[in-house]
Amino acid sequence: MNTSFKRIAMGAAVAASCAAHAQVLRWASQGDLLTLDPYSQNELLTNSINGQVYETLVGRDKDLKVVPALATEWQQLSPTRWRMVLRRGVKFHGGQDFSADDVVFSVERARDKASNIRPYAAGLGEVRKIDDLTVEFLLPQFNPIFLEHATLVQMMSKAWCEEHDASKPQDFKGGEMKYTTLHANGTGPYVVVSRQPDVKTTFKRNPNWWGSFEGNVQEVVYTPIKTDSTRTAALVSGELDLVLDPPPQGIERLRTAAGTKVLDGAENRIIFIGMDQGRDELLYSSVKGRNPFKDVRVRKALYQAVDIEALRTSIMLGQARPTGAMAPSPLGIYNDPALEQRLPFDPKRATALMADAGFPQGFEVTLDCPNNRYVNDERICIALAGMWAQIGVKVNVRAQPRAQYFAKVEKLDVSMYMLGWGGAITDAEVTLTPVLRSRGEGGVGYYNYGNYKNAKLDELAAASSTEQDPGKREQLIKAAFAEHNEQVHHIPLHRQVIPWAMRSNIDAVHRPDNWLEWRWISVR
Repeated sequence: MNTSFKRIAMGAAVAASCAAHAQVLRWASQGDLLTLDPYSQNELLTNSINGQVYETLVGRDKDLKVVPALATEWQQLSPTRWRMVLRRGVKFHGGQDFSADDVVFSVERARDKASNIRPYAAGLGEVRKIDDLTVEFLLPQFNPIFLEHATLVQMMSKAWCEEHDASKPQDFKGGEMKYTTLHANGTGPYVVVSRQPDVKTTFKRNPNWWGSFEGNVQEVVYTPIKTDSTRTAALVSGELDLVLDPPPQGIERLRTAAGTKVLDGAENRIIFIGMDQGRDELLYSSVKGRNPFKDVRVRKALYQAVDIEALRTSIMLGQARPTGAMAPSPLGIYNDPALEQRLPFDPKRATALMADAGFPQGFEVTLDCPNNRYVNDERICIALAGMWAQIGVKVNVRAQPRAQYFAKVEKLDVSMYMLGWGGAITDAEVTLTPVLRSRGEGGVGYYNYGNYKNAKLDELAAASSTEQDPGKREQLIKAAFAEHNEQVHHIPLHRQVIPWAMRSNIDAVHRPDNWLEWRWISVR
């Protein structure tokens, strides 16, 4: 081989190597996904990563509109009966054919008591097989957001789950480990290659996927990096291609640094504080024989002691939109300004309310908080503790990584807690039923970790879930949120603003549900 030809060959090899490297997406966030079992935990990062491997019957486009996925068409045959036709020729990563049997199995598995998405699976009703590619859903009552619920139940292989003794979801809060915890078998555009919890998870493109790729990403490497400065430094140095949650205090640096850019976007997510209103005596408090959070005056006092503007400017550096509504998006409350209105910041009024409730000297309590889930979560909790100290409430902040935190809060092993709620669905149903209603069967009120009971709120919310008249349903929804706000069952803080930071050669689509869809990403 002559020298010129060798140079050409070497150049081609280098170019091919660079092109191959350019198709690897290396990205990070502050915490790891909690499990590869798609029903075990209902948490955004976990759902979104699993959502690249597993698919739902209907999906979402870049504007969050419902589009065909594993179902190609659907029809509402009556107010309580839906029929879906499944996509032909779809195979799971393990080679199994996708069929109606898998749909029936998946919905039933998702309704198991160990499933965190059972409120959504329950919204689909009973599913029955018509033939291999047709299923029907029989609802016990009208569901105004049936198709929205169908975007939340990812389909699993019946045969694969049975083969690996995983016919039921992993019991995450009970500390159970299953084959599905570390292994996956979906129909989606990416396949799990290896999983090292809290270290690294790698994926490769599914060459047999039924859909089309708009981007060029062939491999994905996800690395959880807890420390804000470390994530930022890795992006600036080029070790990472994308950071999903850059710290607000580092955003301006990333806007101007050579080789990086910021893609701005608001998220449909409300961050709030919950309080144990169920126990007669708090678990972690100096108050004995009494639960101060059962008194609405104490709850209002804590609310009115929150300097929300200080949180917005000093902690979130403007990357937050304060609200008084327990709704991830204003659309969920029909943009009603009365429901968005916060109780005013008024420390004097808060102090008076504490005295009226019989706690003039305040009390001591523990606030449980994640330290790697929401933007500045631990810092927000510490700032709140400082504000509440001004009215005599000594708050001990106990911040933990997301895995330990969510296992703890799901057991109701808390007196106060931070939570965020949101996603692609803006309809009030996905907040009212799982979060604001009293705890009950079928996942109703499952995320009411404060375990309060409000019969009026329950009645209004339950009625809105089945009301077919849009005007009447709007009034029921507004009345339910108004009742919640009047009783201050939670203390709403703000809706997050989530800028994504990335290398300049990355093209991505920022959806309002903060969902990173890998098949739309290009590495130039």
